[in-house]
Amino acid sequence: MEELIAFIARSLVDQPDEVKVTMSEEEDCLTVELTVAPDDLGKVIGKQGRTARAMRSVLSAAAARENKRSRLEIVE
Repeated sequence: MEELIAFIARSLVDQPDEVKVTMSEEEDCLTVELTVAPDDLGKVIGKQGRTARAMRSVLSAAAARENKRSRLEIVE
């Protein structure tokens, strides 16, 4: 799942080398933190948060296959 979010984020931004994804796992919840360059933050979030919401949906579907919940945090 970490590679999935990294792939999507790298496809959206102008500086793909600045994309960093870290994943931490608690009991039944996966937390994925996405860090991008400050100039690319708007591209990852999208208009009215639509792109971020879509990434969260994809992550949720991937986590559901493992019977887990997921959270995507976009770090500024």
